[in-house]
Amino acid sequence: MFRIAGIIVIVLFQAATMSLAPRGAAADGPPPVSGWMELFTFIDPPAPAPQTAFLTGDGREISLADFQGHVLLVNFWATWCAPCVRELPTLDRLQADLGAEGLLVVALNQDRRGASVARPFLKKLGLTQLPLFLDSKMKLGRALGVRALPWSLIVDRAGNVVGMLPGYAEWDSPEGVALIRHYLAEEKSPPPKKSGCGCRPNPPKQLKSAE
Repeated sequence: MFRIAGIIVIVLFQAATMSLAPRGAAADGPPPVSGWMELFTFIDPPAPAPQTAFLTGDGREISLADFQGHVLLVNFWATWCAPCVRELPTLDRLQADLGAEGLLVVALNQDRRGASVARPFLKKLGLTQLPLFLDSKMKLGRALGVRALPWSLIVDRAGNVVGMLPGYAEWDSPEGVALIRHYLAEEKSPPPKKSGCGCRPNPPKQLKSAE
C-alpha cells in the first residue's frame, strides 16, 4: 500500500512539473496578447525599420537606427487627436518605469507647426519622461504604413519592426508592460541586412484619428 501511495505521489509530481515547464517553441515565441494589447499585430517575420529621417525637438535630423540596441516603442500622435492626448500619459509612465531596462518611447508629433506647438503641449500635460520628436511631414509615418492616429509600433534591439497596434491603448497596463518586457529580455542581435521595411507602400495621404 505504501508503495502504491509513493507511485501516486511521483506521478502527481511529474504532472505538476510538466505543466510548469516551457513547451518548446510556444514558450520562445511572443507573449499572449490580451486586454489593451488585444489589437497588437505581430509582424512575421520582423521587418527592418526604415531609415527615413525625422527630427529631434531641437531640429537635429536622426533615424530609428540611431537608437539600435534599445527596444523602441514608436508612437505617432498629434495635439488635435483626442485619443492621442489620453494615451500620452500612459507612455510617459511606461518610459519612467522601463527606461532603465532599455526602453525608449519615440513619441513622434505630427503637427505641421512642429515643436512650437508640441513642446508647450507636452509641458501643459506635465509629461517629463518623453523626449520630443517630430515627423511634421509624416515621412516616417508613411514609410511605416501609419493610417490613423494614434498608431504604435515596437522595434526590437536589432532594429526590426516586430509588431504594431493601431488606436488608443494603455501602455502602462500590466499586459502592455509584459509585452514590452518580452522584447527587453531578448539579447542584442547583429544589425539586420538593409532591405525594404515590408510596410504598406502607399498609405493614404491624410491621417485620421482612430478611437
